[in-house]
Amino acid sequence: MIDNLFQVPKAENEPVYSYAPGTEERKALKDAIKEARSKQIEIPMYIDGKKVKTDNLVAIHPPHDLQHTLGHYHKADGTHVRMAIEAALKAKEKWAKMPWKARAAIFLKAASLLAGPYRYKMNAATMLAQSKTPFQAEIDSACETIDFWRYNVQFMSEIYAQQPRSSEHTWNRLEQRPLEGFIFALTPFNFTSIAANLPTAPALMGNTVVWKPSNTQVYSARLLMEIFIEAGLPDGVINLVYVSGPVAGKEIFSHPDFAGIHYTGSTEVFQTIWKEIGVNIHKYRTYPRIVGETGGKDFVMVHKTANAAQVATALTRGAFEYQGQKCSAASRAYIPDNLWPEIKDIMGEQLASIKMGGVEDFSNFVNAIIDETTFDKLTTYIDNARKDKVTEIIFGGNYDKSKGYFIKPTVILTTDPEHITMKEELFGPVLTIYIYKAGKFEETLDLLDRTSIYALTGSVFAQDRNAIEMASERLVNAAGNFYINDKPTGAVIGHQPFGGSRASGTNDKAGSAMNLYRWISPRTIKESFLPPEDYRYPFLNED
Repeated sequence: MIDNLFQVPKAENEPVYSYAPGTEERKALKDAIKEARSKQIEIPMYIDGKKVKTDNLVAIHPPHDLQHTLGHYHKADGTHVRMAIEAALKAKEKWAKMPWKARAAIFLKAASLLAGPYRYKMNAATMLAQSKTPFQAEIDSACETIDFWRYNVQFMSEIYAQQPRSSEHTWNRLEQRPLEGFIFALTPFNFTSIAANLPTAPALMGNTVVWKPSNTQVYSARLLMEIFIEAGLPDGVINLVYVSGPVAGKEIFSHPDFAGIHYTGSTEVFQTIWKEIGVNIHKYRTYPRIVGETGGKDFVMVHKTANAAQVATALTRGAFEYQGQKCSAASRAYIPDNLWPEIKDIMGEQLASIKMGGVEDFSNFVNAIIDETTFDKLTTYIDNARKDKVTEIIFGGNYDKSKGYFIKPTVILTTDPEHITMKEELFGPVLTIYIYKAGKFEETLDLLDRTSIYALTGSVFAQDRNAIEMASERLVNAAGNFYINDKPTGAVIGHQPFGGSRASGTNDKAGSAMNLYRWISPRTIKESFLPPEDYRYPFLNED
């Protein structure tokens, strides 16, 4: 085989369609939604390239329209997890030996398929089963997914191009090998793009994968798998199973060939996984790579010189787009008393104009919460805040699950900066605000930094540059993605690598070369052209 050096296409971010009235994409998306709603589909697992079915069928309903059924998926048990592990290990050697340009071509083709014939199908699936607006689906399930695949190919080529220096009569080389064993990808419901990236980033680097998506993301996960197959992904490289977390964990974390986990989800689950890996560490062939992005209690810190309208808009968008179901969503805000009356008035006007309902009506800004468990948890927090002496619900607070899991965007005002809704991740359309005296900016920065265990995203709003620099320095460890005069959401692949530390994860920055390095194990090779033929060194000679 001729093994030439190749240059991959330069990654460019996929353009975001507007879906404005009268556009072609608006009509195409509405048609795709209508088509998806017109039928019920049966969703198999994909193990070793085969469609696998069980006797245990689970119905899928839109969170905003519980009476409608989109289809059913085949739920797995431990035997299917073992099958997936065996398939991944069987495919491992051939996939690892495949030229990197061939692996690159598969995911570049997948990106083109999603940008073209699958775009509206994928957006419709994400909207219906995960209850997203057209814009939220477009930036997630279309554009960010495409960006992950294209940029990761570029990052891979840059990693492989990095080589050590060589001296006279020697040639030093660096090989980037995939890890020994299989990777487990455990993906969340809220971003189809994360579900797409977590299995494919390790696969691109030559690893084989067992992939378990969230049960509430299965509907769009199956479309991702169809794209992989059409793009030419070999059998067994990515194996998709629909199984409960504990059942998957029992099989995977006790297997000697477990080589790593790529995870996005709750902090509690990630810590449990880490403990389980630690208990089983003596069983593994190698030390597993543990890569996780978990919770957030993301902040907006406002200085007395900030622009009130910009702050209000950042809070409305940052806290309530996709019902606050983003790990980066604004969840707590610290506002100086000199700006609060104006910010409150603007937010009140904005929230009063927001429409809430199903995704089929494109004029709705807010859709439904993902499931009943989450709905009940969030409404309990809201009810408790309504009764608490140190909190007041100033906007929203209403909810209804008769047709779907709807919670109106809710703003809580608290006099206690240590209140539970200022500390714990709620993962829903609930924002808590603490008003501080405008002259106590420094003290409030320290308060913010010590209040929550999380450190994912956060932002500061100020016109005073000294205040911006002070916040950047004081909050250096409070957010892995820090925003200045912007909402704390909306990281773009290739622009703002995403991830946080503390209880928010391992900060391995999805959408960057930093993440891909976790899925490879380097081997250094030194070749000598004139090896010595005598053991003696010059210093051994007599004077």
